[in-house]
Amino acid sequence: METSHILLVIGGLIVVGTVLIYNRLVSMRNRYQNAYSQIDVQLQRRYELIPNLVETARAYLKHENETLTAVTEARNSAESRRQEVARAQAAGTEAFGATDGGLLRSLASAENSVAGALGRLNMVMEAYPDLKANERLSELHADIASTENRVAFSRQAYSDAVMRYNTSCEQFPSVFVASLFGFREAELFETANDDVRETIKVSFA
Repeated sequence: METSHILLVIGGLIVVGTVLIYNRLVSMRNRYQNAYSQIDVQLQRRYELIPNLVETARAYLKHENETLTAVTEARNSAESRRQEVARAQAAGTEAFGATDGGLLRSLASAENSVAGALGRLNMVMEAYPDLKANERLSELHADIASTENRVAFSRQAYSDAVMRYNTSCEQFPSVFVASLFGFREAELFETANDDVRETIKVSFA
């Protein structure tokens, strides 16, 4: 009888421990997904600002259509990738964030293209004093710069949440619960390095 009681106690402790670990993993998964939602909000805002930037600059850059087209195409591609990630996230936790999905890698690659295109546009605009003096353009650049800072802040918060979640999934005894209930490693959202991102900034000083 004593042996059976001991086994029941051990079994109960295992069940309770499993439930606690499971709930903690769910909570951490929800946190990193919510953190990505903050990135999504800022990316959407930036993608809405870029067409206004292009149209404002177009009147001055009549001979730079190729550069403007490159910015527009890069923006459209990135917005398409952003929507794909948003649909995957809305579809359920297993469709979003897993490393084998590659959705965030695709979005990060598109973001790098946006950064490069905006950097080239910045270099072109430096040669047009009238454009640099345009008040509307200055406002747009200020808005984009502000959004870039928010994206960077949100991306760091997301990375921190992902690292905590992934580490927990790999630690003992959480690794057994994660494997049993299908908690998959989450993917970091790594965009261009600081040197590339620096080209987005425009100074009208």
